[in-house]
Amino acid sequence: MPANLKYLLALLLLQSLPALADEFSPYLDRQGMEQVYWGDTHLHSTYSSDAGLIGNTLEPADAYRFALGEEVVSSSGVRARINRPLDFLVLSDHAESLGLPVAVREANPTLLANPWGKAVYDLFAAGKGHEGFMKWALDGMLPGRDPLNEPSINADVWQRQARAADEYNDPGNFTALIGFEWTTTNNSKNLHRVVILRDDATRATQVIPFSSWQSPDPEKLWDWLEAYERDTGGQILAIPHNGNLSNGLMFGPQRSDGSVFDAEYAKRRMQWEPVVEVTQIKGDGEAHPWLSPEDEFADFGTWDRADIGGRDPKTNDMLEFEYARSTLKNGLAYEQSLGVNPFQFGMIGASDSHTGLSTVREENYFSKFAQAEPRPGRASGVTVPSTTSPELSWRTDEEVASGLAGV
Repeated sequence: MPANLKYLLALLLLQSLPALADEFSPYLDRQGMEQVYWGDTHLHSTYSSDAGLIGNTLEPADAYRFALGEEVVSSSGVRARINRPLDFLVLSDHAESLGLPVAVREANPTLLANPWGKAVYDLFAAGKGHEGFMKWALDGMLPGRDPLNEPSINADVWQRQARAADEYNDPGNFTALIGFEWTTTNNSKNLHRVVILRDDATRATQVIPFSSWQSPDPEKLWDWLEAYERDTGGQILAIPHNGNLSNGLMFGPQRSDGSVFDAEYAKRRMQWEPVVEVTQIKGDGEAHPWLSPEDEFADFGTWDRADIGGRDPKTNDMLEFEYARSTLKNGLAYEQSLGVNPFQFGMIGASDSHTGLSTVREENYFSKFAQAEPRPGRASGVTVPSTTSPELSWRTDEEVASGLAGV
């Protein structure tokens, strides 16, 4: 892959034209257009609490082996092999309680000495992993605080993750990128970002991933990205995803503090977020039929009932600030008024799979969670349970199989 990931991802080549040499004027230089790479920039291993506590036992090494085309055994015992190996992969485990499932399985002494950590360990040891996961969600993710607060566990697992990427990175053949997910939910409104480093473990492990418990404000994340580049000499970027579950906040006209955009904000957003993940398991975020009524393809993978927690219902006035197509248009207006376009971004897809396996086949759907992997009678159970009303929950059979990033 070309060296500079930031611009590599930003300048996506979404070329889908057939070979019509006699019907259109060809590009003057087609060399770059004929070197297309495919990968997944959003995958979770057992290191993520919403994966490892509810059945995912696969380590980063398993994820890389699968991406390279090797046969692996899934967490539920299914033999699996990808039909076409990937060119690059990002393990993006959640920064929030990074490595908690590993500490539980290994009976980490620091975990066991912590009352909250011991409670989660006891639930897991009693075969109640899902109850342990719900405790983490209710005590940590819902209020937005770190219920464990043991940075040494996060640092240890981050070291393992970074070293695994270095081990499987094979320049010219396969690129293993170090990353994590910053998972802020503003009152159940999705503002998640995947963070990708262009560096090896030497630089990456000089820091511990920045979590939403340190700040739920995307601008504070940008501050952290800027400090990372300044202090390590590395390169880094953030990729927003699932604006469709933000109830109008992801690409809305206001900053987190309620103020309106200015030129400096627009410049920083364009700098640190040059790419948006517009399709993945939790719906498609490129277009919506209410915004594009004449586009027959705008109703693909539509998740538009509520925010990510299923707390507040969706209303049509929110949609303009959730979908990429309308956001690109709004960005042009900002450029006219501010002189800078905050929404000049490329678009990719990713799997957001929580099985440790980058599986994206629509016609051979593997599932994105271990408990729903292929087996006789697998259920279409609730994927994202609503915190207020069952009607606002999402079910497994509504998951979208996409996607991958094409570079």
